[in-house]
This record gives sequence, C-alpha cells and structure tokens, in this order.
Amino acid sequence: ISLTLMKVKWLICAPHLSFSFCMWPHAMGCIRGYALVTERKDEASVAVQSKQAKQFDWALAKLDNSVRRTGRITKTLLLRIFHDICRAGYPSGNQALLLLRSCGSLLPEVPLEKRTELAHRMWEKLQELGVQFDVSHYNALLKVYLQNEFRFSPTDFLAKMEAANVQPNRVTYQRLIAAYCQNGDIEGASTILGFMKSKDMPITEAVFNALVTGHARAGDMESSKNILSVMQAAGIEPGPDTYVSLLTAYAEKGDMENLKKTLEEAESADCSLMDRDIMQIIFTLAKARHQQYVPEMIERLKQDRGYVPDAMNLCLSLITQGQEDIAFQILRNFPTLQPDGVTTDSPNLGNFFLRHCVNMDMAVEKIGHYCKELQESKLHSEPLVFSLYCALETKKTGTAHIMEEQGLPLRPHYFWPLLTHHLKNNNSVIKGMQDLNVSPDNETLTNYTIPVFSSTEAALQAIKVNSMIQCLPECVICFSLFSQITELLYTDKRFSNENSTPAEGAGFFLYHLIDSMSEHEVQAQEEKLRTFFKQLQTQNIIISGNIYRGIRNLLQSYHIPELIKAHCVEEVGFIWINRSHKAPLTLAKEEHLCLACLSLRRVVLFANKNLHRALELKQQHEEEMTVGGYAILINTCCQHNNVEEALNLKRELSRKDSSLLLDASKYIALVKMLARNDRVEEAVDILKEMKEKGVVLNDTHAIMLFHTLNALVAKGGIPVVQRLQDTIFTLGLAKPSANLCSPLITAYLESKDLPGALEAALECQKRYNHMPRIHDILVGLVEKEDTELLQKAMDFMSQERGEMNMLYDLYFAFLHTGRYREARKIIETPGLRARPGRLQWYAEKCIFAKKMEALEQMVDMTAKLFECDRDEMYSYLLRLCKETNNWEKAEAVWTKMQEENVIPRERTLRMLADILKNNGQEVPFEVPEVKLWLYRMYIPTKAYELFRRADRKGVMLLPACYDHLIRVLLAEGAIEDAMAVKDTAVSHVPSFQLSNNAANLLIISHSKKGQTKDALEKLHSMLQADHVPSRLAITRIVQALGSKGDVAGIQEVETLMKGLGTTLNLSSMVFINNMALAHIRKGDVESAVELLEPVFTSPDSTNSSISFVFRKILEEKNDQALDKLSAMAERLANHFACYRPVSDLFIQLLDMDKFEDAKFMLARCNAVAEQKDALISFVAQKSQRPGQDLASAKALHEQLQKEGMVLDELSLKRLAGLYRDAGETVPFNEPPVSLKHPH
Repeated sequence: ISLTLMKVKWLICAPHLSFSFCMWPHAMGCIRGYALVTERKDEASVAVQSKQAKQFDWALAKLDNSVRRTGRITKTLLLRIFHDICRAGYPSGNQALLLLRSCGSLLPEVPLEKRTELAHRMWEKLQELGVQFDVSHYNALLKVYLQNEFRFSPTDFLAKMEAANVQPNRVTYQRLIAAYCQNGDIEGASTILGFMKSKDMPITEAVFNALVTGHARAGDMESSKNILSVMQAAGIEPGPDTYVSLLTAYAEKGDMENLKKTLEEAESADCSLMDRDIMQIIFTLAKARHQQYVPEMIERLKQDRGYVPDAMNLCLSLITQGQEDIAFQILRNFPTLQPDGVTTDSPNLGNFFLRHCVNMDMAVEKIGHYCKELQESKLHSEPLVFSLYCALETKKTGTAHIMEEQGLPLRPHYFWPLLTHHLKNNNSVIKGMQDLNVSPDNETLTNYTIPVFSSTEAALQAIKVNSMIQCLPECVICFSLFSQITELLYTDKRFSNENSTPAEGAGFFLYHLIDSMSEHEVQAQEEKLRTFFKQLQTQNIIISGNIYRGIRNLLQSYHIPELIKAHCVEEVGFIWINRSHKAPLTLAKEEHLCLACLSLRRVVLFANKNLHRALELKQQHEEEMTVGGYAILINTCCQHNNVEEALNLKRELSRKDSSLLLDASKYIALVKMLARNDRVEEAVDILKEMKEKGVVLNDTHAIMLFHTLNALVAKGGIPVVQRLQDTIFTLGLAKPSANLCSPLITAYLESKDLPGALEAALECQKRYNHMPRIHDILVGLVEKEDTELLQKAMDFMSQERGEMNMLYDLYFAFLHTGRYREARKIIETPGLRARPGRLQWYAEKCIFAKKMEALEQMVDMTAKLFECDRDEMYSYLLRLCKETNNWEKAEAVWTKMQEENVIPRERTLRMLADILKNNGQEVPFEVPEVKLWLYRMYIPTKAYELFRRADRKGVMLLPACYDHLIRVLLAEGAIEDAMAVKDTAVSHVPSFQLSNNAANLLIISHSKKGQTKDALEKLHSMLQADHVPSRLAITRIVQALGSKGDVAGIQEVETLMKGLGTTLNLSSMVFINNMALAHIRKGDVESAVELLEPVFTSPDSTNSSISFVFRKILEEKNDQALDKLSAMAERLANHFACYRPVSDLFIQLLDMDKFEDAKFMLARCNAVAEQKDALISFVAQKSQRPGQDLASAKALHEQLQKEGMVLDELSLKRLAGLYRDAGETVPFNEPPVSLKHPH
C-alpha cells in the first residue's frame, strides 16, 4: 500500500519537487513537541523560534531515546541535530549538555580523535550562539575527554573555567584526577586530591577507581591493588566499578593470572560483574594486542537481558579501533534469537557489523570473507546483498563487481540508494546499471529517474533516446489512475473485512494521500487535486463525514479549505429530536410529578438528619410515598444505625410493590449496617436480593463495597470479611480486584497473623489472579526474618507472576526494612531491567511517607539498571527535597547527577531552580523558560511588538503563526492591529486566508464594537468561502443588529442560516428575541409584542424563553417597554395558562435585586410560585456562581492558615480577585500569572 501511495503521489506532484521528500515522506513528518526556547538579545520572530525549536526538540527526543535504549547514537543523527540548532540559533543549557555528552562513548562508530574534534566544534558554536556554560557543561566536556582518551592540561582547563567565572565542583575535581591518572600522572592527581581534602570535599569511590588506573599506568601494580585496602580503611567497600578498574589494569598488562584471581575475589566479595563489565575487559585486551585471551573472556559472558545492545556497541568500537576480527568473534557469539524485542537492523544477524565495515572502508575482500563466514554459519541469509546495499548507499560501487563475479543476480532496487544520493546525476548511474547488465524497472524509472526531469514529456523523450525501456506503462503518465484506484477501493469488496467497508478503505486512502503531502505540494498542485475531486464526484464516490472533516482540516491547515466542497461527500447525519412534538402530559405523569415535588421537599428536610421528624412526615403522607422517599429514609436510618426501622421500611416498600428497586448505594448501606451489628446472614440475604433483582454495580459502587468491607475489619474480623467477600464474588455482584480483596488481608495483618495473610493472598492469586497487599506481607516476613515463609512466597510469586516481578517485590521489601545490602544484590541480578511503573510506585510511596534514605538508596542502586530513566529517578528525589524544603540535599542531588553524567530534562532543572530560589540560594545553571514563545502569544502587546520587529527585518513567518497572532489580537478586540497582520501575511503569502476560528473572532470583534456592517460583510465572505460560522459568532452579530434596531439585518442573517444546511444548534429565539429588541430600540413596542405573543399562543409552541428581552429592557430602564411586555406576560398566564414569560420576568427581577417588584409580581400572579423547574434551575445556577461571599472566603482562609495548610496558587489568585472586586487590599503576596492558570 505504501508503495502504491508513493506512485500515486508522484502522479500529482510536480516533477520539480524535492526527490527526497517524494521518496521518504516519513522523514519530513512526525515532528512534534513543544518549543522550549531561551530569549536572546537578537530575538528573531516568535514563529521562527517555535518552528525550529519544535523540530529540534523532536530530534533531541529521538537522540535521547536512542541513548536510553541502545547506549549509542549515530553520527548522522547527531550532526543533523547540531545543524538544526545552528540554524535555529536558540539552544538552551540542557540541550547543549545533551549535544556535548553525545560526543564521547555514545559514538562507537566514530574514531576517538574525530569525536573530540566534533565536541570542540560544538562547544565553540554553542558559545557563539549565546549558551551560558555552567559547571555541568565543563564537567560534561571533561567526561568526553576521558572517554575519548584526549590528552589535555588540567591546569589550563581550570584556568579557562576561572576566566569564564565558573566555579569547579566535586565532580570537576574527580574528573581532573581521572585525567591525570589516565596518563599515569600520580603526582598531578595527588595535587588535586590534596586540594579536595583541604576543601572538605568527600573522596568518593570514583576517585579511588581513578587512582587504581593511575598507579597501574604509572607501572606500579602493587600500589594499584593496594587502593582496595585503602578504600576499606576509609569505610568505602570496593564496588563493581573498582574491580573493573583493577581488572582492566591487568588486561592492559596481559596479566591473565592476576586478572582471574581478581575475578574470583570480586565474586567472593559478593560483587557480581555484569556482561558490560566483562566487555570492558575484552575491549582493553583487544586494544592492548592481547587477543589470545579474548576467547576465554567471551566464555564468561552470560548473555543476560540487555546483552545485545551492549555487545553491538562493543563490536562497533572494536571495528573502529581496527580490531574487526575480535568484533567478528563477539558477533558469532550472539544469541540466535534476540531477547525482549531488541533486534539488529534486520532479521539476519550481522547487518550492523557489515554496515560499519563498509563505512570504515574495509577491504572488499575482507568484507567478502565475513559475508562467506556468516552465510556458511547460517547467521545471515544474504550478507553480500546487504553489503552491496550499504556500499551503494555510501556511493561505493566496488562491491557490485564481487556479486557479479560470484554469479549473484543484481536487482534494480539495489541501486535505489545510489540514485537517491546522485539525484542530479542519475543518468550516469543508469548507464552504470546498463554496464552491469541491469535494466531499470518501472519503479526505478517512476520514482528515481523521471522526477529529475523538468517535465514528464522530457523524461519520456530521454527514455526513448537512451532505449532504456521499450514503453512506459500508462500508469506513469495517466493522472486518471488516481480516480481508478479510489474507485477500485470503493467498489471492490476484497478491500474490506467484517469490521470495515470498501467505502472506508477508499476514504482512508484519500485521507492518507493528502496527509502525506506537504503544504507546498498541496498548494502547488491545487488545480490537479480539484480536478481529481471532481472526478470522484462524477463517479458517485461517497466518503464518511469523519474522513471528510479530516481532509477538510488538513486542507484548512494548508490554508486552502475551499479545495474540497461539501457536495463532494455525504456527511454522516445526526438525529435531532424535535422537542416541539411533545405528547401532552397524562394525568398519571402529572401525579408522578406532584409526588416528585413532595419527595423534593423531603430531601430538604432530611438534609438536617432529623430522622424522627422525617418518620413523622412519612406517616402523614403514607399513601403518597415514592420509591425515592423510602430510599432517602432507609439511607438516613443506616446513617443513624437504626437497623429495625431500616428493615421495616424496606419490608413496607416490598409490600407496596415487590418489583420496586432501591439503588445500589442504598443496598450497600444496608449491608454495611447489618454486618456492623453482627447480622451477617441478613447482610448476605441483602446481597442475594441484589443479585435476584439484577442490581447493577458500577466502579463507584465497587469502591463503596471496598470501604464497607474495610470498615468491618476492626468490628467483625476475618470471618465476617471473608463471608461477605466470598458472597460478593460468588454472586458476581462485583468483579474481583486487588482493592476488593485487600480488606481480608488487612484483617489478617491487623491480627498479626502473617502466615494467614500470606495464605489468603496466595489463595486470591489462585482464584482471582490478584495478590493484594503483598508488599506489606513481605515487609512483615522480612522484619520477622521468617525465611521459610519468605521462600514460599517467592517461589509462588515467581511461578505465578514471573521472576522479574518477584524480584521487584522482594527488592522493595528489603528497601522498606532498611536492608540495603540485600536490596542491592537483588537489583543487580543479571538480566534485570527497569520497570518504570514499579519504580514509580515505590518512589511515590517514599515521597508520601517522606522516606529520604530509602529513596536515595533506590536511586543509587538503579544507576546501572538496564533502560532505567535516570532523570526520572533523580526527579523523584528532587520532589521529596521540595516537599521537605531541603535545599542542601537538592544541591547534592544536582552534583550526583553530574557525577553520573545524567542529562536533566527541563522540568527537572526548573524544579531544582525553584528549590534553590525559595531558600535564597544561587542557581548554578541557566533556568529553562517555560514555553516562552507560547507565553508571549498570551500577551498580545508583546506578541505584536515581536511581529512588527520581525516585519521590519523582512522576516517571513509561517501562515499558521500569522493566523495565531491575528486570533490573539482579535480576542483582545484589537481589530486594526489584527488586520495589519493579515495584510502583511497576504503580502508574504498571497494565498493566505483567515482560518475559520479567526474569521469567527473577527465577526465577534466587529459585533462587540457595533460595526454591524463590517460583521455582515465578513459573514458573507465566510459563507462564500464555504466556511461555517460558529454559533457564538451568529449570536453576537444578531445581538449587535438588535442593539442597532436593524430588523432587516437580523432577517438577512436568519435567511443565510436557513440556507446553510446545518442548524448550528441555534435556537430560533435568538432571532425572535433580538428582532423584538430591535423593534423596541426603534420605539415600536407594539411590534415587539406582536412578534413575541404568537410564540406562546401557537399550538406548536415550545418552552421558549424571553429572559434575554426582559434583562435588556431592565438594564436600559425602559419603563414603557417593561409595562407593555409585563402586561403581555400576565395576559398569557391568566388567559392561556402559559407561565414561562411571567416566570422569566420574575426571575430577572430577582437576579437584578429588584425584590419589591418581584414581590408585587408574585402577588399579582401567584402561579409563578408553582413553576418549580424554572425556580430550582435559577437557584442551582445562583448557587454555582463563584465570587459572591468574601466574608466566608476570608474565614476559610484564616482557618486553613491556623491548621498549617498551604493554599494552592490558583485558589490564592481567586481569593485575591474577591478582595479586589470588593475594593479591599489583598493581604498576601498574590502569585504571578502562569501559563497553567492565566488570569
């Protein structure tokens, strides 16, 4: 299908379009993300910043994901990102940090010296672009130097930091020591070490590891080994990194005897080495030319989870260092099936190996030898073919001759990568293909050759002249193939299945076709697309409304929405209920409404929890009691724990009608009350009745059941909870869940019965596949040191839920009980990988309980956990630091992140900056700004200033940015400024048109300013462009016309809306009410009355409202109009029993605080008091209107302060608004305006 789309797409695209886009549309799409840009003195336009920043953020995310998943990135990706940032010119601090970090060991395919050159180039360019380097950037550069074995002067490096006014920290000194040690300069390292001691900086394991390497490279292996004893004397146990440092030192010397001995010592010290540690030793042996020992170390590889990406990186590094034979040994040791979905570049093993060999310009004969070995070993099906592909992709044609010599067939598609690179010289490539007796096929000509020519005719002529093919298929030059494909999809049932129709297939084809084209392509091929859509219309092809709207939205984003007309498709219809055709209420329904009103009165009374008075009222209205009344009474009895009265009421309800049902919450309340009073069997009977009567429980009811069972833990104990839980699950009232199973486990834990709790949990797993509160059970077993039960639990969990889940459960139990040594052993289990959900669960638990030590230990232990998101782990620590306001710990976390070379996300940096700022501390890095460009778009004056500055500099923005700015300005009523932006947009982009939203806002803005003529003109232009105005826009223009007294204008708009073909959900009263107001404006009240009265006297009248008319004339104090309209309302009430107009007037009088007038009206027409629906609606609306009770708000705020609670910023902003509205001074610091809650 994708190939068909590419062919079809070429047919509509002009030949001069970019070839790379035609063939690789995915490379240009899928760019998403938020702009995170930093303000610079030479600010360019907001739009340029936002677009470039979005693209760059997408690339950064891809790079970061590559690092997390595979431990490497490609030079191509890195350079692409680097060039993008250079063009954008707005790098932030942590973006620069990620770029710098990427120039070290993350580039295994690049030689060491090239990596360092790239790092220096990036450093200089980023500095030129205005990045403010802080200590984290210098530390990252030091790490790159160490990884690339770059020789530099540590003293010069410190001098440069001093010149830049950047203070080194502990990580800086640690890495300078490592740099000295890398060169065997113990004296230099000792100088830095002495300085650290004088500054009371802690000497960490990293420093000792560096000293191990330093002494070894200085030729003093004895001192190197003795460092381990020095560490132990200092209270630091040597970890895996220390042993790896010593092992690599022996590997450099080729001392296998001591290397093996040290491996045994590490094992005896419970220091398990991972595969990547062994790989480091293998790499060192290969580099030091001790290849003979490599096979022995390869045998030690356990091939745990995460082995494949690490082994791939090792192979790539070895090839880069010229040790391809060792790399091939590693490759042949790869597992045949890749675990956990981590695969090489193709299903055949060794693609990455062959590609890198080609890229490193390895001898063709040697590549041929590796290909032969792979094929004979059945590790790769077509290694030579793949090598040829890689060679052609990098413009190296030598491999093609090897294939020809070996009699292997050469296919035309092998040359596609070469044709891609030689776009303008494809003629020579085609001739080269002919020399190798390879004739270009149709796809090669269609997709790679023809697009180069200026026109299809020129391409055909060239093909004929060169005699490359006898004739070209009709599909290449026939545009009608478009409509043929669509028609085939639409009519042929082969393209449908049981879940879709052929029409859906055709619709999706059309949508994806438009989606795969860029804005430039669509605009350039507008006429061809229009012709195509007309062809579809003539073929009676109909697509669904959803697909149509999707295509319309795409075209609207390209600023040519008129391209697709509404008559090209048939939108899915909607069924609208015509409320005017109501059946008259029957007597029974009226009686039911009366009883409902009675129940409503009782609700108000029962809210006071006066059970005695409620029962008295029930006796007075025995015959009129409804199910709702009984339900309220039963619920109140349950709340008062009045068992007998509740059961009597239930029996009485059943006698009236056994089919009547209580709602589920009332049944659950009965169950809870009965069980709490030791009447468990009766509670079980209630549950059985629920099942018999088909009572349906939703998620809310399941939560109520949980609370019910939980409340019975202390009262009824294990037997009661067990009985009720079994009944609920057996009857199928609720689906078994960990939540509903947990009260039973809680009952066992409360009674200190750990064996019982474990048995109950295991039984839940067997029966319901849930294991509630297993963490608490394991914690209890670990604390009691009950190894037998713990082993039983582990065996069962491993079998039922998998070994990895079991290990995590055990790990968290050890962490929780402070047994960190045992926890570390668990998390360092070979093959264990990060489970973000599990780690987050425990982190949240620590944050809630403010357990800093346990959280710190978890973060530290997971440093080498495969696929662990280190920034996320450190952000948990910072959150706890923020909760506890511990800035010293936060600062230590920041240092630790640098030591681990973690690149923080911007939200992490902002959190750290907040902690430091709130405690009056200096922030040692550049704080990323929150979506600065977007924030500015919320400040119209600033946005408009930036636009004018960009316009003066001749900078052209994107059409979407012009439209965005126009909408922001119109929302503020700045019509003139908005139109100035529109004129500028049209001058730069002639096809620019206002979007639907902007056009609606323009109508609204004109209407608000009373510019009805301009608003009408814009409405007409919208409709002519096939845009659909919004309901708000029509309402505002009609209201403006009414205010002007323009009856004809309102009638014109009404006529336009009737011809629109859609209702917009507009009430007819919008036109009638405003037409009445227009008559009143002109002093013709009689015409207004004549217009309004038939609305209520007509047989087809609906429950229409004229509240809007009454409000307007009351606001304008038009007594003449008020007298005549109120007389009309009373006449309708007294003569036609139509109470809506008089109710509208009464409510408006109340709402405008005209209480005396309201009383007078009530006296004249007391039927208003019976209009319950209207009155209750009014009361409900008034009760939900905020900002009316400053006194209560003050009292609540004072109470919160007394209880030590901190009010959130949004609530403080609202409280400040109440003070200002009342004309009072705000007695606290009002929070600043934020993007999240703009005020």
